[in-house]
Formats: sequence, C-alpha cells, structure tokens
Amino acid sequence: MAFQVIQSLFILCFLSITPPIDLKTIVEKDLNYLVSFYKDRHQHPEISLEERETAAVLASELRKIGFQVTENFGGYGIVGIFKNGNGPTIMYRTDMDALPIVEKTGLAYSSTTTSNSNGEQVAAMHACGHDMHMSTWLGTARAMIALKKEWQGTLMLIGQPAEEIGQGAKMMLNHGLYQKFGVPDYGIGLHCHPNIPAGQVGIAEGFTMATADFIDLTIYGIGAHGAAPEQGIDPIVLASLIVMELQTIVSRNLKPTEAAVITVGAFNGGSKHNIIPDEVRLQLTVRTFSDETRAYVHRRIQEVAKGIAISAGLTDDKMPKFTLLDTNIPSNYNDPILVEKIKVAAAKQIGKDNVIFSEQMMIGEDFACYGRTPEDVPTVLFWLGTLPDERKNTAFIPGLHSPYYYPNIEKSLTTGVQVTTQALLDLYGKTK
Repeated sequence: MAFQVIQSLFILCFLSITPPIDLKTIVEKDLNYLVSFYKDRHQHPEISLEERETAAVLASELRKIGFQVTENFGGYGIVGIFKNGNGPTIMYRTDMDALPIVEKTGLAYSSTTTSNSNGEQVAAMHACGHDMHMSTWLGTARAMIALKKEWQGTLMLIGQPAEEIGQGAKMMLNHGLYQKFGVPDYGIGLHCHPNIPAGQVGIAEGFTMATADFIDLTIYGIGAHGAAPEQGIDPIVLASLIVMELQTIVSRNLKPTEAAVITVGAFNGGSKHNIIPDEVRLQLTVRTFSDETRAYVHRRIQEVAKGIAISAGLTDDKMPKFTLLDTNIPSNYNDPILVEKIKVAAAKQIGKDNVIFSEQMMIGEDFACYGRTPEDVPTVLFWLGTLPDERKNTAFIPGLHSPYYYPNIEKSLTTGVQVTTQALLDLYGKTK
C-alpha cells in the first residue's frame, strides 16, 4: 500500500514538472516555411472572383497536413475540416483576393500581374494584407496539427473569395456552408492593421466595423437650352442642393454620439456645355453601426431628395429614385464573451501590454456575415499589427489599399500564428 502511494506521488510529481508544449518554438521552427509561403502569395495575387490558383494552393497545403478539403464552394471558396474527437466546432476564416492596384513598394518580392478569366493581364496587389491573412491561417493550421494531442473538436478552416467586393461570405453562406459542414460554436478571423506595430494585436467588443451600403440616387428634371434655364428644371442644381443637404443628416438629425457617414462618391450628369439634362445620377456610400440608425439614415436620404424635388415643382412621376444595391456589407459585431477569451489567450503569448484596444472604424468587412445569420454564431474579428519598425514615427505610414503598404513579415506572422493558435486551444479546452 505504501509503495502504491509513493508511486502515485512520483507520477504526479513527474507530470507537474513536465514542461508544457512550447507554441513559440513550434512557430519559430515553421517561420521560414511561412515566410516563403507569404512571399509566394504576395507575388502571385488574384483579384476578386479570380482566385483559382490561390484556392488550389491553400487546398493543397491543407490536404498535406490531413484536412478533408472541399473546393469551389461558393465561387473559389474552400472549406477544410479536421475532426479531432468530440468537442466544439470552431471556424477560422481567411480571405484570398487581392486588389487591382499597381504595387509601388519596390520590394524584391513585389506583386506581379495576373490574368483574369478573359485571359487579359491586369495589375494586382495584396494591398489589404490578405496574403498575411492566408499565411497566418496556414501557420495556425500547421500548429494545431502539431498540437492535436492537446485539443479535441472540429476545426473548420474557410478560404473565402471576393472579400474586396463584399460578396464572398454571402456566396459561401448562400451555398449552404452551415448546412453542409455544421454550425460552428465560434467563428474567428483577423485582419491586418497598418498603424498597429507588428508584435501587437488590437481588439474590442461590440460593433467594430460599419455596415457598408451602396446607393444609387437618380435625380430627375426637365431638360432645356442652357441659355434658357427658365424653360426647364435643372437636375444638376437640384442634385447639388441634395448633396449639401445630405451632410446635415449626420450633423443635425443623429445624436452626436451616434456615428454615421454619408459620402457622395460620384456625380454624373449632362452631356454638353449648353444643354440642361433630364437627369443626374449620384452614387453614395453610407456607413452605420446599428440597424436602427441605418434604416433611419436611408429614410432621411429619401426624404431630403424628395423634398428638394417637390420644392422645385416636379411632378410625382419625376421624384428621385432611391436604389439600395445588394452589395451591402453588414456591420461587424464582436461577441463580448468571446473577445475576453481571445484577449486572455493573446496575453499568454505576447503579453498583456501588447493586447490593445482598437477603436471603431467605418470600413466594412464581410466577415461580419458569418455572425449575422439566423444561427447567431458568436464571432470575433481582431486586428493583427503589421507596422514595420522602420516606419514607426515617420511622416508617411501607408494605410490599407495603398500601393506602398507592406507588413513586417516575420513579426506579424509570429504574432498572428501564436495568438490565433492559443485562442483556438483555449476555446477547445484541454483534452480529457
């Protein structure tokens, strides 16, 4: 009996001094591979809806490490599934598409041109960090496989097309993502941040990115000779008044604490110097956070436009036409409970001081769609700092979508893989 007690104590003592799995070492050993992968993806960008080779490369990488992969799911989307016993299902998304931009960084691994589906050569660049997203995603997948004895559950990896045009998430969801592969217990993703130093992450709860709506507003008038304006009703003048009045919706109709943006990005009308046209077309983008504010702003835009048209004496058949395009992106909502879990996980790897609060931004990200379905999946999209050391405290720090943007590759990759892997491990919990 005494021997058994001593033996049990010895085993417990041995287990207590067994060093934990060193995630940092795993990532460090894989870093050269991931850097090479990143540079290859950066050099071979593909724009939205053209992600054929990119998707094929990601699918191949997942298969090499044991994932079951479905390709061409909702466009060129891919879904990788790794079942590792009983436990939660967690979805981790990366986007894959690049932007139609000519790179001007001068880097040795600068982007090359790419061919579209018509065989035409077009300039493209990963100016929004999707190459870093993919590399971090792959690094996390490889780390999770290396640590598969440490967790139980199902890892669902999403390679999403067409984020830059706000359609890829909808394409995959409409194709039956949750119906075919199951509803995840959590959904996570990350996005590069050009102003947060590499080595840090930014995160916040609640609404973090805005709904991005695109609206066509057609203003009608009565055409006339430019020298006889009294014989018509000038839609250029009416549209100009509407543009100015729209700016008062945010400044005078909303609470000062309620954020919104109304931007007229295009003003098109007329054909010749001396002709008053029949119509003018405005193209707007509207950014809001809450659904209530969004609906209110849409209503006020229509009321302002109609009011000015009535004041000009136009008849009912010439009232402005409001068209909300179906390319809208919902606002991103970070689940507060999930945010706290990820903050704790991140602090384990990079220290509490490097997990910073990130302010709301008016840009849109269609990752939001994964959490805005009837299944109500808790999701979080956090920021990965990418600002290179040499650009700190300089006068020019290029933002996303800039032809001059580039990240600190090694530090960003290391941080992204460590934080995301630790977050997944914590969400799965220790194996029994």
